[in-house]
Amino acid sequence: MPETADKGGTAELEAQVIAALRTCYDPEIPVNIYDLGLVYEVRVNADNSVYVKMTLTAPNCPVAGSLPELVRQRVAAVPGVTEARVELTFDPPWSPNKMSDLVKLQLGLL
Repeated sequence: MPETADKGGTAELEAQVIAALRTCYDPEIPVNIYDLGLVYEVRVNADNSVYVKMTLTAPNCPVAGSLPELVRQRVAAVPGVTEARVELTFDPPWSPNKMSDLVKLQLGLL
């Protein structure tokens, strides 16, 4: 793994990556994947490569084959990102409690 960059130098790039993640939506729930709680980790390394660890709402999600690649493409398109890598995991499995309270409110769950 590349060495992680200092937070002061990468905070802006990380914010731009998160903004890019917020342009990706789960097709079954009208909320972006970041606020939905599908993104478990975003790491900007010293060489400006970005690692994203994410999950899906279910292993049999209809976009299991395409959503991680869309995420990789959106992150790679952020100016300054030298490489984007996305790891898909189901451990721990996603559950609605991973959503922010704002999203739960938006979906009528609070």
